[in-house]
Amino acid sequence: MPTHQRKGSTPGSIESTEPPFHGITSVTSRTSHTEHPPAVAEKPSLPPCDPSEQTLADKDWTTTEDGNVKPQHPADKEAPRSSESSSSDTLPGDGFTYPEGGWKAWGVVLGAFTGMTAAFGMMNSIGIFQAYISTNQLSHYDDSTVGWIFSIYTFLAFFCGIQIGPIFDQYGPRMLILAGNICLIASIFFLSVCKEYYQFLLTFGVLGGVGSSLVFTPAISSIGHFFQVKRAAATGLASGGGSIGGVIFPLMLQSLIPKVGWGWAVRILGFIFVFLGCVAQLLIRSRLPPKPGGSVIPDFRIFKEIPFTLTTAGVFFMEWGLFIPITYITSYALSTGAIDYTFSYQLIAILNTGSCLGRWAPGFVADRLGRFNCMVVTLTFCFLTTVALWLPDALLSPLGEYSDNKSAIKGLTIAYALLFGFASGTNISLTPVCVGQLCTTQTYGRYYATCYTVVSFGTLTGIPIAGALLQATGGRYWGMVVFTFATYACAWCSFLGARVLKVGWTLDVRY
Repeated sequence: MPTHQRKGSTPGSIESTEPPFHGITSVTSRTSHTEHPPAVAEKPSLPPCDPSEQTLADKDWTTTEDGNVKPQHPADKEAPRSSESSSSDTLPGDGFTYPEGGWKAWGVVLGAFTGMTAAFGMMNSIGIFQAYISTNQLSHYDDSTVGWIFSIYTFLAFFCGIQIGPIFDQYGPRMLILAGNICLIASIFFLSVCKEYYQFLLTFGVLGGVGSSLVFTPAISSIGHFFQVKRAAATGLASGGGSIGGVIFPLMLQSLIPKVGWGWAVRILGFIFVFLGCVAQLLIRSRLPPKPGGSVIPDFRIFKEIPFTLTTAGVFFMEWGLFIPITYITSYALSTGAIDYTFSYQLIAILNTGSCLGRWAPGFVADRLGRFNCMVVTLTFCFLTTVALWLPDALLSPLGEYSDNKSAIKGLTIAYALLFGFASGTNISLTPVCVGQLCTTQTYGRYYATCYTVVSFGTLTGIPIAGALLQATGGRYWGMVVFTFATYACAWCSFLGARVLKVGWTLDVRY
């Protein structure tokens, strides 16, 4: 049964004809069935990013047979179709209908999946690159210095979205995906021949970071053009590609490097990127009409919305700590003396296996229980596993000196990698839909890009800070573990604050 929401209602809230799930009440479900004319919802207090956004929703649009949206000619204005005759769902606040499925919609999800497999798979494998490069080509550099290569990569992957998001809103994804594929593929092939520090910094850090941003920003944003009710589930499926890449790529490199050497192992990875990029290029597309005359310059006035500001702060703290375990879990395992070389490289694959499950399964639950509700729960899980599993593990084995504890160290490390991977994967897949719940789909690219512009500074500094803490504690990892715990605790407070501002302290509200 299709779902509908009146124009002017709060972005992200969905009126559903289905009964509440296990007694949990939707924000708007209590008023979704009435025989009286609907009351006019109060318009948002925040002005649109540009004048065109104010008039776009006031125009009449129609959905064509192929699922695209075009202006409706006055002669075509007839009596509206009944809800029974439509298989789409109305986007909150803009009057458009959305397929919520079909070959074209799921094709976009598949294209986003392959694009994310390359872009985020590379990002989720930085622990392997860090461990190998820091002990081979750049063994004469300290951990903090080497860490800047990967922090610049993650910084640019998110920071470049400040311009990419608005460009996507106005021009669509095709040229952005093409440019991203070129940068990403060139980066991985150049990486295979790097020997000096500046070469790694430019090829992996700069070129790879820009390429990843050009791929994943439009890939995620395009899903919002086809899904609203099922957006969390669809986004979770697509973002799961990053975890799949994070499982396959480390295992592949670990197997290939001893056989064919570093250079050819990385080149083979590059050929896989070529295939993945071609699939993404063919399938990813947009559907909604562009904003006529829209500016590609971001508008930071959206930070006047306190829930959005708190959400951005929550994502900032979350990403500040996220890449520390991803980057250092392999090096940590090698330092303990309890885990051998081969299994140390496999730990990043174990972490990403948990992340893969975390990106897929909770997406379906979040659409029923509420996106912010699930985010608060999984952030709780992240900081609890960090303080309950990784911190005791790091204290037991600062430098691999306590042979009597090797079994406990190995068990705690494996448990942490799997459980933290699951919880953090859920956070990653829920972030886009939490941001999308605070805006309309046509301004989603701008909101998402603005959020991650701020977040990118956390990713820039997180890894070097962890490296500096490692040096300050004499090679012991407990300092970076405490820092990771603190960042996730702050993220939890921020997301909880955003939820409370929107719906209060009531626990049975789906938000």
